[in-house]
Amino acid sequence: MPTWRRALVAAVVVSVAAVATRVSAETPSAADFAACNAQARAAVAAGSATPTTKDYMHAEAARRGQATTAPSIDSPKKVTPYSPDPQLVGMETAGTTDAAYQAAYRTCMRRSGF
Repeated sequence: MPTWRRALVAAVVVSVAAVATRVSAETPSAADFAACNAQARAAVAAGSATPTTKDYMHAEAARRGQATTAPSIDSPKKVTPYSPDPQLVGMETAGTTDAAYQAAYRTCMRRSGF
């Protein structure tokens, strides 16, 4: 195999490894979920959250029982294990019907790099 091909293969392998490492490092943990839930509760209490149309639509769907989030799991607080919106993953189930809570939670997740 020519030297330039070996160099190209090595570069591709290193690039793939770097991307794989970056993706796994950007997965939120239970601590990230807890921190963002706490920040969302505080923002709602302070009235500082700014919901979007998407937040209002999602909250209304949840109130009608048509939310697209997964069933909650039991933990110290009920938490949505996955959602079609990746920035709502881990949000406390009680927040699904509150547009301001969703906005604050999403903002926290975005600030945390998720």
